[in-house]
Amino acid sequence: MNILKTLVSFFLDFVETLVTAAVIFVLFYIFLFQPHQVKGNSMLPSFHDGENLLTNKITYRFKKPLRGDVITFKAPQNQNYDYIKRIIGLPGEKIKIVESQIYINNSLYSESSYLPEDVYTSSGNFIGENEEITVPQNQYFVLGDNRSHSSDSREWGFIPTKNIIGKAWLRYWPFSKLGFIPTIPS
Repeated sequence: MNILKTLVSFFLDFVETLVTAAVIFVLFYIFLFQPHQVKGNSMLPSFHDGENLLTNKITYRFKKPLRGDVITFKAPQNQNYDYIKRIIGLPGEKIKIVESQIYINNSLYSESSYLPEDVYTSSGNFIGENEEITVPQNQYFVLGDNRSHSSDSREWGFIPTKNIIGKAWLRYWPFSKLGFIPTIPS
């Protein structure tokens, strides 16, 4: 009888621990952090296909996204798909692409802190060469780091704030690249 009582007690403790862990995991997933896998090469050289990132979902509840932040968001053309891109243009700013260079409010924007010098930024369907566009309020202009292989704001326009899931915060796979994702100074 003692053995049965001990087994039942152990089983109940085990189930209680499992349920508590599941509740904590679900709360973290819903409110704080969400895993994302990089799919494709649009963020090379910063992120590679198959890498896993943890998205911080709470940061932008307290502060606005900054230029240079890597974000995850619902794709404007397919809300069932999440994209990972870098914020380039903030609300109210004027964006122009001239001879592969990005201009923000008529000033050349340097990306040398995270991109090689030879990166070519072409125009797209949404923004043409030498065409100036203004980022609307509550929207952002985003680009993939691998400009020649990225579907981004040059093709489909601005990202509404409501589509932003959060800020890419931690790379956790592959384990050899484990680390926090740095914020790029504006």
